[in-house]
Amino acid sequence: MTLTYDLYWSFRSPYSYMITPRLTALEAAYDVKGVIRPVYPLAVRTPEFFETRDPLWFSYFLTDIHREAAFLGLPFGWPRPDPVYMDMATRTYPKDQPHIHRLTQLGVAAAERGAGLAYLTEVSRIIWGGDVENWHQGDHLDRAAERAGLDPAELSAAVDADAARLDAVVEANQVAQRQAGHYGVPMIAFNGEPFFGQDRFDQFKWRLEQRGLTPRGR
Repeated sequence: MTLTYDLYWSFRSPYSYMITPRLTALEAAYDVKGVIRPVYPLAVRTPEFFETRDPLWFSYFLTDIHREAAFLGLPFGWPRPDPVYMDMATRTYPKDQPHIHRLTQLGVAAAERGAGLAYLTEVSRIIWGGDVENWHQGDHLDRAAERAGLDPAELSAAVDADAARLDAVVEANQVAQRQAGHYGVPMIAFNGEPFFGQDRFDQFKWRLEQRGLTPRGR
């Protein structure tokens, strides 16, 4: 029996980027499948979250993301540009954003075409991998879509034609995420239990094994 889980995931989250290779390998090796549910990052959903953080929160975060990427053997660098635009003069996140809404809608559309995890993996690699500048320009996103097995022209046209509906799906995902037990990303929900953070992957797999996880082809 195929086991299923929900993945709540953001294009602005370095930790979301870090979990996708392990989920991809998991699904390739075992009879398990994720329901991919992209959400907007906290900077868009609740920007006031960052106004109340102790300064140590951010300094630790910067240390940890580089350390964790090195530990996992993943290429890493802060995106150029950041998927979420900050007004540096006011240190606030404007409501009108040039990248994150469309990126997230593309993720939803890819999931609806059965290639959600592959698309998240490929796009997050060009955003967070550290070796692509101006990932939003040229054909970077189109080539990522192709590597995920999608037609980039069809995917882009679908988002252009149906952006409002896709945005409603994102909003529904965010409601479902909180109902599942947490607000942060990446978050996996499996069998009524939330697993927040890429560092909970091993516990998630352990729980899958308790529920009968089997290798593919058996």
